[in-house]
Amino acid sequence: MARRKQVYKITYPNGKIYVGSDLTGTLTYFGSPSPRGKARIIADHAEQRLDFAVRKQILWESETATTSEVLAMERKLIVETGANNPEVGYNLAPRWTGTALS
Repeated sequence: MARRKQVYKITYPNGKIYVGSDLTGTLTYFGSPSPRGKARIIADHAEQRLDFAVRKQILWESETATTSEVLAMERKLIVETGANNPEVGYNLAPRWTGTALS
């Protein structure tokens, strides 16, 4: 069986999002934000540490895409969803420039 490569969106309790990719299509994979991004997530949710629920949605998947195609789609969806806008999400790259065309 071919591995499904995916780009997913994680929605946190505060409504902010993180868009990431998974090259194995693992159901239980919830991303690995950079240390700086992870620190922001932890700081924003300190009060929910005892009861913390997130939602994972698959935005795109493919059984035939190359790794570079997956990463290009991830970048495209980060920009389209605004996940790199600090008011909307936790992605640090591509850098938010204040416009949707980062």
